[in-house]
Amino acid sequence: MRLLKLLLALLLLPACAAITLTAWRLGGQVSLAPHSMTDPILWAFAGGYALWLAVFVFLPKPMRTYVLGHELTHAIWALMMGARVGGLKVKKTGGQVRTSKVNWFIALAPYFFPFYAMLFIGIFFIAYAIWNLSAYLWVLFFLVGIGWSFHVTFTLMMLLTVKQPDIESQGVVFSVVVIYCMNLLTLALTVAALSRSVTFAALAQSLAADLVITYGWTLDKLAVLWHSASAFASHTQQH
Repeated sequence: MRLLKLLLALLLLPACAAITLTAWRLGGQVSLAPHSMTDPILWAFAGGYALWLAVFVFLPKPMRTYVLGHELTHAIWALMMGARVGGLKVKKTGGQVRTSKVNWFIALAPYFFPFYAMLFIGIFFIAYAIWNLSAYLWVLFFLVGIGWSFHVTFTLMMLLTVKQPDIESQGVVFSVVVIYCMNLLTLALTVAALSRSVTFAALAQSLAADLVITYGWTLDKLAVLWHSASAFASHTQQH
């Protein structure tokens, strides 16, 4: 399985490049849109994101809050995969949750699923179903900005400073590729949700075009490499 996941990670590298191109293009479209500098929703998201960055840098880090979100994410994805869950333990130094089965979705979900951002969204729309909160959508995106910033800062800190059994269990190369692709894809979806100039249809069309380009380029280079290797082997045999 380790070898298979390594091969799958290599096959996904062009997809990572495609998602990177799509996210870069969408970021440019949003930042250059005529209304972007006056859009309160975008400012609310950016303000929430920046606020958490300041909190993360200058104040004590809420490790127990992060560990709780991490373990609950394992549990949520395990439940979605039909597993049984129990034995949740949370401490500042780490946590644990028992699941009846483990796969790469369950193991790696905390590194690409922004738990608190999704929690804020869920709570807001439950309240939205009861009260008319149309005038307070900026509050939702402010909280989503905080949740996304929380996810990015803690994920990077934990991956770069602490040995992660989840990563080692799935293979480092495979885990890094999946985490990178899934985070960028989720971020691109967030941009599409926030922006008035980008739709989900445009996002899908852009990503499909970039996938064709990156995989086409990869196949072309592999074909050139194959022909070069074949010519070299034939030349060696003749001599």
